Amino acid sequence: MRTQDQERNRLFGRRAALLAGGKVVLISALVGRMYYLQVLEADRYRMLAEENRINLRLLPPPRGRILDRNGVPLAVNEQNFRLLVVSEQTDNLDTTLDALARLVPLGEADRARIHREVKRRRSFVPVKIRENLTWDEVARIEINSLDLPGVTIDVGESRHYPSGELAAHLLGYVAVPSESDLNGDPLLELPGFRIGKAGIERVYDLPLRGTAGNSQVEVNAVGRVIRELARNEGRPGRDLNLTIDLRLQEFASRRLGEESASVVVMDIHSGELLVMASTPSFDPNAFNRGLTSEEWKALISNPRSPLANKAIAGQYTPGSTFKMVVALAALESGTMSRDQRVFCPGHMMLGNAKFHCWKKGGHGSLNMVEAIKHSCDVFFYEAARRTGIDRIADMARKFGMGTPTGLDLPGERPGVVPSRNWKQATLGQPWHLGETLVNGIGQGFILATPLQMAVMTARIANGGRAVVPHLARDLVQGGEMAPRPMPTFQPIGVSPTGLAVVRQGMNAVTNEQGGTAWAARIREAGMEMSGKTGTAQVRRITLRERETGVRKNEDLPWKERDHALFVAYAPEQAPRFAIAVVVEHGGGGSAVAAPIARDIMIEVQKTFRPAVAALAPQDAASRSQGGGG
Repeated sequence: MRTQDQERNRLFGRRAALLAGGKVVLISALVGRMYYLQVLEADRYRMLAEENRINLRLLPPPRGRILDRNGVPLAVNEQNFRLLVVSEQTDNLDTTLDALARLVPLGEADRARIHREVKRRRSFVPVKIRENLTWDEVARIEINSLDLPGVTIDVGESRHYPSGELAAHLLGYVAVPSESDLNGDPLLELPGFRIGKAGIERVYDLPLRGTAGNSQVEVNAVGRVIRELARNEGRPGRDLNLTIDLRLQEFASRRLGEESASVVVMDIHSGELLVMASTPSFDPNAFNRGLTSEEWKALISNPRSPLANKAIAGQYTPGSTFKMVVALAALESGTMSRDQRVFCPGHMMLGNAKFHCWKKGGHGSLNMVEAIKHSCDVFFYEAARRTGIDRIADMARKFGMGTPTGLDLPGERPGVVPSRNWKQATLGQPWHLGETLVNGIGQGFILATPLQMAVMTARIANGGRAVVPHLARDLVQGGEMAPRPMPTFQPIGVSPTGLAVVRQGMNAVTNEQGGTAWAARIREAGMEMSGKTGTAQVRRITLRERETGVRKNEDLPWKERDHALFVAYAPEQAPRFAIAVVVEHGGGGSAVAAPIARDIMIEVQKTFRPAVAALAPQDAASRSQGGGG
């Protein structure tokens, strides 16, 4: 019995020893682990705990302003009153929304969105109900705040365009980044953050956007903000100065009125665009607040295309405004001289085909200056026939046609400069001589934008230098804005003699009796302009219409009426400004486009040369040395 007891005690002793040893091992492992975590890894876990306690939040920077050449704001940031609700602070969300609906518009779609966001987010996270509240709406909500538990008004920033429709096509608009815009920049993923989507806002988005700031906030275990510990506001976006003069832009837009039209005014020496107006226009603020379906349908269904910037995206047959290019091609190639005369009986025969002049009885015998003055079609049929389409095409390219001008604005169309190779490559067909004749008066395949027509005129007026237009007075260098230096433009390779002949013809168009724009001349001494009218057909004139004369633009459907065009430079004695006006389906260039250009050019010269309007005729004559160069 005693032996059994001793055996049992030894068994219990061994088991106790094993258990004690296991405890020692476990305690040693626990102590070792605690030592590892609390001593060796103390810094790491202290940092992780701090990161859980402190959240770093990005702060979107204020977007830079866009200003006109005189510092007038075109795009600014204004207070954006946003209506928020915290669901945990409301007794019943639907009851709160019902009360709100009696104060501000709140549709079923808004309610559904709010409920979805409340379910996705934590109960203490604010959910946006509406933004861009008016001051009256804010006041109504504040007065009734006791009946709206959980509802607060937050003040943020929203892009605003004070000039509304006046510069919409230039400025563009901002919008929330799309999936394709996301590039890893966390700033783009902030709720409500907007980037430039069109126009100048898009081209200069990065410097206008600025650099994000940050805020360090202390949060509890469930993410609720306890307090803000530190704040760095970041760097606001840079202001951008444009070359546009808003007052002139407004004058030009008002002068175009309800027409589907565009006008471009540029400095012929620097390339600065003073006016670029396209009508009708649209309000970019509507895109910021959100267009209704009815507003969007009205914009896209309007036959006068308010969303299109016609100054750079409208492509038109230039009509008789192209005759200066044909004249220079003929002069430079030696196929015609200044004094060579062509007789115009009212038409020209090419085989069995008859090519008509706009003047039914003809102009008689004319030289090149007289042909430009009277816009004689037969003269330029002959000039084109002798010169050939390829030489004309080469000259057109020297004057900025057939390719984008290089403007710092997206959406510019290249136009079309036809040639033998172009037609073969594009249509797979050979070129015909009759097409050369039609091209000689700016009809047929050739297309140009109003901006290209203004550039062409500027290069004629500045002595044949390859001026390039631009809209921003600042350049972006390493993310910073810097004033644009005065550019130097190279000669395009056209003789001064040929340019002088063309300028003499343009002067005769407006300033000599019998010129096609004589009625639209500028009468103020020292402010005279030299120009060229153009009327571009959009439909073929039938033989019956030619014989009977029954073809008045006003009697035709709007879409079948001719385009009215006019280009000019001023002042004649010392050119500085070039203008191009295109009125879609407006009729004759001399009757419609030229008077618009005259009024705008007078206003431009008064703005930049206030004393010019008061000059006496003898004073203006004393300044006329040097001609049109």
